[in-house]
Amino acid sequence: MVGYAFMGAAHSHAWRNAHRFFDLPMTPQLTALAGRNEQAAREAADRMGWASVETDWRRLIERDDIDLIDICTPGDTHRDIAIAALEAGKHVLCEKPLANSVAEAREMTDAAERAALAGVYAMCGYSYRRTPALALARRFVEEGRLGRIRHIRAQYLQDWLSDENAPLTWRLDKAKAGSGSLGDIGAHSIDMAQWVSGLRIEGVSAVLETFVVERPLGGEMVGLGGHGQTGDDVAKGPVTVDDAAMFTARFEGGPVGIFEATRFALGRKNAVRLEINGSEGSVAFDFEESNILQYFDGSDRADARGFRRIIVTEPEHPYVGNWWPAGHGLGYEHNFTHQVVDLVRDIAGGEQPRPSFADALQVQRVLDAVETSAANRSSWQQVDNDVEESK
Repeated sequence: MVGYAFMGAAHSHAWRNAHRFFDLPMTPQLTALAGRNEQAAREAADRMGWASVETDWRRLIERDDIDLIDICTPGDTHRDIAIAALEAGKHVLCEKPLANSVAEAREMTDAAERAALAGVYAMCGYSYRRTPALALARRFVEEGRLGRIRHIRAQYLQDWLSDENAPLTWRLDKAKAGSGSLGDIGAHSIDMAQWVSGLRIEGVSAVLETFVVERPLGGEMVGLGGHGQTGDDVAKGPVTVDDAAMFTARFEGGPVGIFEATRFALGRKNAVRLEINGSEGSVAFDFEESNILQYFDGSDRADARGFRRIIVTEPEHPYVGNWWPAGHGLGYEHNFTHQVVDLVRDIAGGEQPRPSFADALQVQRVLDAVETSAANRSSWQQVDNDVEESK
C-alpha cells in the first residue's frame, strides 16, 4: 500500500479483516507499506499491521513478494504508480477520483485494459457502492420497483472547512488534488447516482465557488481540517480549488438530476444523500443514517402510502449476512471491507472488478464537464461518454 493517512487506515483495516468475516479464495497479506517519511511510515505500519516499510513506491513494484498495489495517495501521483504497477504485472486498487485529469485517467484506463488481457486487474475505490443500503437501492432499481426513473438528486455535505482559519492542506491545492469538493466528494455522488440508477450523465450545467481564497500555512491538524495559526503576521497560501460545486444534469433516456457538494455546510459531517424518484416508486438514502433505506411504493393503497423505513441489517440484505445479528448495524469502515471482498473474489475468479478504471474514467469526464461548464458561465456541457462501463 502506498500512503498511510486517512484512506490508508481505512484500507488497512479492510485488508486485515476481510478474510475473518468472509470466505475468500485467497487471504490478503499486508506485506509492505510505502511512505516518504520512514519513521512515520514505520509507526503507521506497526500500528496498522504491515510487515515491512519502503520509502519509495517503486520498491514495492520491484518486489517479487507483492502481487497488488493499493494506492492511497493524492491524485497527482495516481497515474505514475498505477501504470508502473500494471506494467509490472501487479493488480491495482486506486483511490478515487482516478486521476487529476481526463488525459491521465485515459492513460490509466488504457494500461488497465492492456493488463487485463494478461489477467492483471485494476479497480477504482468508489467505496460507497459497498454500503448495504445503497446496494439494496440498486437492487430495487434493477427489479423495476421504481418504474421509469424521472428525478435523481444527490448531495454530499461536510463542514470541516467552514472555519476560514483551517490550515492549507494538499486537498486545497489543485496541483495535488485536481479539484476541491467537486473531485473529493462530488465524485462519489456522481458514481453513486449513475451506479444505483444504471444511467449515465450526458450533460451538465455547473457553478463552482471558492469562499476562502487563502489559508494559514501552519496550524494544528484535526481530522481532515484543523485550526490554523492566527495573527497579522501569519503566512498564508492560496486556495486553488473549489469549496462548493453545484450542477444540474441530464441522464441518458431523459431523467434530470441535481448535484451539490460542499465542505462548508456547517453542522453536516458526512451527509451523503441520494434520492431517486420513478414512475412507480422512490428510494432515499443519507449516510448519516447509513443503515436505513427509505422506500416509497407507489402501488400501495392511497390510505397507506408513505416512505417506509427499511433497516438494512437483515441477512438477506447485501453483504450483511457475514456480520452481526439483525439490527446491530454497520459503519463506514465496513464499506472498505466489502470492497476488498469483491476485489479479491474477482481477481481469484479472473473477472474484471468494478468499478473498473473505465468506469472511473467516465466519472472523470463528468468532473471535467462540470469544470468546463462552470468556467463558461454555467453553459450547457455535453459529457464525452465514449467509454463503456459497468451498469
